[in-house]
Amino acid sequence: MTEDLMTIREMCDAYDVTPRTLRFYEAKELLFPIRQGTKRLFTRRDRARLKLILRGKRFGFSLEEIRQLLDLYDIGDQQVTQLSKTYELATARLADMERQRSELDEAIDELKSQLDWGKQMLESLTSKEAAE
Repeated sequence: MTEDLMTIREMCDAYDVTPRTLRFYEAKELLFPIRQGTKRLFTRRDRARLKLILRGKRFGFSLEEIRQLLDLYDIGDQQVTQLSKTYELATARLADMERQRSELDEAIDELKSQLDWGKQMLESLTSKEAAE
């Protein structure tokens, strides 16, 4: 059993997170390490949950959304509800990300245009100065 447990340092090294991050997720009831005094031991379940938390954050889910999805794991319907809700949230998140990308692409194109205009103006002004 002890080979299935990881210390906070091992978790930090394995998942590139800080002890503060792990304690924060524990305080938010996302992780439930075994407590032995001040020592925390993380189970295989905690590691799986942490992977999902980090993936959810990467995709832009709020911690509350992640917590709700993780909590659905234990309702006993072979994860049908959890998968359905995850699919629904992920579909909405993807649409939002694609909209943001489109807005960002437009802003980038506009900024490039402004930079081109600025460069032409500078060249025009400096060539006039040189001619005078």
